[in-house]
Amino acid sequence: MSKIKETIKSEDELREILGTPSKLVENKVITYLDGNCIEFLAKSPFLVMSTANENGACDASPRGDAPGFVHVLDEKHLVIPERPGNKRIDSMRNILTNPSVGLIFIIPGLEETLRINGRAEIIKDEELLQKMEAQGKIPLLGICVEVEECFIHCAKAFKRSKLWDPESWTNQKNLPSPAKILSEHAKIPNQEVQKLLQESYTKRLY
Repeated sequence: MSKIKETIKSEDELREILGTPSKLVENKVITYLDGNCIEFLAKSPFLVMSTANENGACDASPRGDAPGFVHVLDEKHLVIPERPGNKRIDSMRNILTNPSVGLIFIIPGLEETLRINGRAEIIKDEELLQKMEAQGKIPLLGICVEVEECFIHCAKAFKRSKLWDPESWTNQKNLPSPAKILSEHAKIPNQEVQKLLQESYTKRLY
């Protein structure tokens, strides 16, 4: 039985508690990539992509490479190269049954982010994929997103978390151990996990 006693059931309830957005917030959304957004993408080395399958089960996946790794086709389309990963292909399997995606682009040191919502498809256009070559490797596939919404997201979350402030960071010695977590979850010895991770990061990055 849930320990939650009260929940919100309607947008009216939400608005009563949280209020309505300002005119700036209401009017900031555009439906295409203008020069400002294209410049932002050219300087962004990292994004998080949110997808959901046909049943609504969600997934959020990071993507990263050198700044500008996302290729802008035109004001309505961008392509994210599919670099080698863990072969779960969660995002792409979701896109096959539900093309709606949400993207958040991040630039290190900048507290505002760029959000893009749209519809995606998986592409294997060789001529296009060649333009996204990195470290001598051409991606096998790409994710093309048709832009439906594009807007700047405010910096409050980054300011509250002090994400870019090194003085707020946890000491390296006190960070969680990904190898330990993987070892316990996958029931594989820690040393073997560390070896597998090292091989993956050094030999299969591209």
